[in-house]
Amino acid sequence: MNKYKICVYAICKNELQFVDRWMDSMSEADVIVVTDTGSTDGTVERLRERGAIVYVEEVKPWRFDVARNLSLDHVPEDVDICVCTDLDETFNKGWRDCIERAWTPDTKMGRYLYNWSFKANGEPDVQFNYFKVHARKAAIWKNPVHEYLQYIGEQPSKTVYIEGLVLNHYPDHTKSRGSYLQLLELAVAENPEDDRSMYYLGREYMYNSQWHKCIETQKKYLSLPSATWNEERCAAMRWTAKSYYRLGNIKEAYSWYYRAIAEAPHMRDPYIEFAKMGYELADWPMVFYMTEEALKIKAKSATYVNMGYSWDYTPNDLAAISCYRLGMYERSLAHAKAALELAPDDKRLINNIHLIEEKIKAEF
Repeated sequence: MNKYKICVYAICKNELQFVDRWMDSMSEADVIVVTDTGSTDGTVERLRERGAIVYVEEVKPWRFDVARNLSLDHVPEDVDICVCTDLDETFNKGWRDCIERAWTPDTKMGRYLYNWSFKANGEPDVQFNYFKVHARKAAIWKNPVHEYLQYIGEQPSKTVYIEGLVLNHYPDHTKSRGSYLQLLELAVAENPEDDRSMYYLGREYMYNSQWHKCIETQKKYLSLPSATWNEERCAAMRWTAKSYYRLGNIKEAYSWYYRAIAEAPHMRDPYIEFAKMGYELADWPMVFYMTEEALKIKAKSATYVNMGYSWDYTPNDLAAISCYRLGMYERSLAHAKAALELAPDDKRLINNIHLIEEKIKAEF
């Protein structure tokens, strides 16, 4: 018998292609409530056919926090646990049992693994811990975009990690994120001391190849007294380094990657991104050093985004190439074989091994 009443709630617009898959995945909930913000493709009708309770609400001007708070308002009052997802997401089967095992009556928030993207072979790429499971009256949504849950209860907020709960993201890449930049600029204008919004705005400038604005904004973020999360500070430094590199300022790019490593030396990402830049610049000693240091790190961050290229074949592949260029052929072969173990069907990696083996034979 279930211990808690669980409701999945969501916002959507023109997502008919995802409805059946999403409803199948969310079917372990007691109730599914969706707030549609203007679909014209039959999404509302199909959701209702599948058993979802659907409300239609217009949100103008558009803000994600307003839309999500509207959707949360539609969750029945007698619900114990709210699970917010989007229609382009699915849970692994058995997700409800995972929540029930981890939850206690005094729990307010739950965190869990989020596979934000996948490789072509279906393996997870970018991963981080997510936060959209919460008690019914414990939180409200804040921020126009990159919205987050803010605890509003009187009791201390207890957060649990929900072991085994995995949410997978399969986005529609044809959908534009063009509104993000404007909404982030609005978020910073509303609260210029909010380090989170400042960081995301700087990153969005980078995504839009506005390198100077990225640098300026990330430096503002780093100067904020509240910007104390070392892993996010590391990311801000990485995007600053990348922007300097795109502007052709190699000296500053190197400097900022060194700062990023110093900020979070336990994360592979700054080492590997530095190595990737070094590869483009044919700085083989740098590539060798950075990949060797990255490979010493055996555990992903439990609290921040983990980039897929830091944990797939890439570190060993870059190491193999740098070793080959530096004349360390046996070491190059060992790295090349390690890379191939992680991508056994990659023809380039297979060819690299043959090339290295031929070089070793020629040397001896």
